Amino acid sequence: MTDMRVSIAGVEMKNPIITASGAFGYGMEYNEMYPIEKLGGISCKGTTLNERQGNPGPRIAETPSGMLNSVGLQNPGSEAFINIYLPWLRQRDITVIANIAGHSLDEYREVARRVSDANVDLVELNISCPNVKEGGMSFGTSCESVEAVVSEVRKVCNRPLVVKLTPNVTDIGSIAQAAEAAGADAVSLINTITGMRIDIRTRRPILKNNIGGLSGPAVFPVAVRMVREVYKKVNIPIIGMGGVSTWEDAAEMMMAGAAAIQVGAALFRDPFAPLKIIDGLQTFADQQGLKSITELTGSVQEW
Repeated sequence: MTDMRVSIAGVEMKNPIITASGAFGYGMEYNEMYPIEKLGGISCKGTTLNERQGNPGPRIAETPSGMLNSVGLQNPGSEAFINIYLPWLRQRDITVIANIAGHSLDEYREVARRVSDANVDLVELNISCPNVKEGGMSFGTSCESVEAVVSEVRKVCNRPLVVKLTPNVTDIGSIAQAAEAAGADAVSLINTITGMRIDIRTRRPILKNNIGGLSGPAVFPVAVRMVREVYKKVNIPIIGMGGVSTWEDAAEMMMAGAAAIQVGAALFRDPFAPLKIIDGLQTFADQQGLKSITELTGSVQEW
């Protein structure tokens, strides 16, 4: 039987399937349906320094083969995460990834310090947030701002640091290289693609925020292409995500270069999707005669 264990920046997981931030909460509700210990890991709901109520509704809109969201990082804040949710998670045999966000370098640095001093396994840095001091441009859209925020977080983060990349750039390979140069131990990609829907009867955007992040199967081919581009440019592990719904999708993304996979939007349609993906990958790897699931990573043979 194929060994399903993978390692990300020295952190070993029992299998390569992780639930994506924002799609699984802290796992409590899902644990009522199945033991979350079956998963390789959980990337927790995006955590900011202080509690955030998020954007006003409507903030979810269905799209062909996907969904738009503009939830706006609603979360209970870093203290609640550390004191309420993290202790519950640490009672489970699962890799815990703290996903953090901020709107200034100071906020990123402080929330990173707090969660890395707590008992988490990895810190995932969401750099798709707008930098309020720079006119609202996302931290993740230029090499300079990526290097700045990753460098600041690296100074206070004593856990392996995963940088979550935005796809809303012209050259994601260069962005990934900037993150690596600034101290990232791994990268995760892709975050959502910016999109918009309009109610033709009211002539207003469906989302109160006007635009939102597109996720789901519609973005999968873009995600595979970007994972492949980044794999060719960096020497650190890649956690792939973006429209992964089936074990075939997971295998494909691993062949493109991902060492592990995050599953997000698929959970809203099928809460058991991650378990089905794990089982499917195991069967496929066994049939392929693989000794380790890691043999899939980067194994695509380009023409």
